[in-house]
Amino acid sequence: MYIPPVNPIQQITYLMKNLLFSTLAVCLAVLQANAQTRYLDEIFDEVQVTSDVQYGTNITILPALQGMPPAAEALMMDIYEPVGDTETERPLFMFFHSGNFLPPMVNGGTQGTRTDNTVVEMCERFARMGYVTAAVSYRLGWNPTAGTQEERTLQLIQAAYRGVQDSRTAVRFFRKSAAEDGNPYGIDPDKVAMAGDGTGGYVTLASSTISDFNDIIIDDEGNPIDKFWYDDDGDGILTPMVVEALHGNPDGTTDTPLCMSNHVGYSSDFSFQMNMGGALGDLNWLDEGDMPMVSFHSPHDPFAPYGTSIVVVPTTGDPVIEASGAYAIHSEINGYATNNNAVFAEIGLNDPAVEFGNEGMDGLYPVLNNYSEDGTPLEPFDSAPWQWWDYDAVSALDEILGTNVAATQLTLNPTMGPEEALFWIDQIQDYNSPRMGVALGVININDINGGIRYIDEIFDEVQVTSDVQYGTNITILPALQGMPPAAEAL
Repeated sequence: MYIPPVNPIQQITYLMKNLLFSTLAVCLAVLQANAQTRYLDEIFDEVQVTSDVQYGTNITILPALQGMPPAAEALMMDIYEPVGDTETERPLFMFFHSGNFLPPMVNGGTQGTRTDNTVVEMCERFARMGYVTAAVSYRLGWNPTAGTQEERTLQLIQAAYRGVQDSRTAVRFFRKSAAEDGNPYGIDPDKVAMAGDGTGGYVTLASSTISDFNDIIIDDEGNPIDKFWYDDDGDGILTPMVVEALHGNPDGTTDTPLCMSNHVGYSSDFSFQMNMGGALGDLNWLDEGDMPMVSFHSPHDPFAPYGTSIVVVPTTGDPVIEASGAYAIHSEINGYATNNNAVFAEIGLNDPAVEFGNEGMDGLYPVLNNYSEDGTPLEPFDSAPWQWWDYDAVSALDEILGTNVAATQLTLNPTMGPEEALFWIDQIQDYNSPRMGVALGVININDINGGIRYIDEIFDEVQVTSDVQYGTNITILPALQGMPPAAEAL
């Protein structure tokens, strides 16, 4: 059985929720039907899924890993909607999977598709809350075993760039469907949010901050960002690692040798970004006035830095590129004259347990999973505790492929399973929901009840720690049997 974290911050959160359950269960049972709020609570029982929806076509370099030329790839998504909904214009929540820009198993791990357990769980939950949600696949492909760090950086930045193009193509697909096809998915094209797990966090962070092509390779002072330039032929002249004439523009609306335009004429804009364990390619991409952001990130993440440091390839352990994780991102946001997340503070959200660990930076949720009392992570590789997978299924693939992914991954994360993952998805849902709702303009301060949140799913199961001694004192109960008072364990 999964035991909730022992660190004080998350322990407080867990105890607070179970205390609320103990004291308010009777009241909630009476008031639950009337107290639920759309976009804060799961008000729908069922979700319908439209699978394998093609949202575009673009060029993938994934065949190059097998010595073949780039080829056109159909870009696919699964769309989730609440059953029985009468609303016809609903906010859109788009979720992007993890996987290190490589397919599962090839990437040395178990994640990497839009049907990952975490992706499905997140999409189903937010659909039950009244959103239209989309699990979005994007183009994969790069070589993490390239011989030099410069080569790995070159390939990874290009992979991330393709992910940005695909994420924006997906936004335009929905807008076009609303404008030209009778809005078959019932979205509000002005209320769009993106979220991503791991690599999907890298994609959505970049998509939410890059304003144009030069924003990628030029810093705020107009100087080249050195790590994104290289000498491609040894002549001493530096070339950007992404070339617009070759790779297309960031929106993916130009036709070039490695880009096919899709849904030209529609906006790629969206209004909110949520990141689970990803990082930003460079802080220069982030600007005052960018959209509100929420980040969940483990300070001990061995692959994606919590601050600003070198990204490490999980597949090989090799260094790739300096990037900035959640702490660095939110420190930057909080340094602006006008905080990009000011809308959170304006409605008075209260999360004292989280504030204790995020230094008051609203929108930052430090994922302090399984720490000892002295602050040492007990599972240093369990930096994405919201992920889980089927051991038997992965073991069967290991048998076919001659790999050892299941055993290796379970060794790195021995507490992996639905209990741990769903506990953390509860935290994500609880913290993100009011912030995303106010950023999109679909809820207000009156809906949030002064910052106190109730999410139905946290009351489905309760873990009981029995026989905890909190003190010792004298009892007179033995007097009923003619004996003297005695010490009693409380």
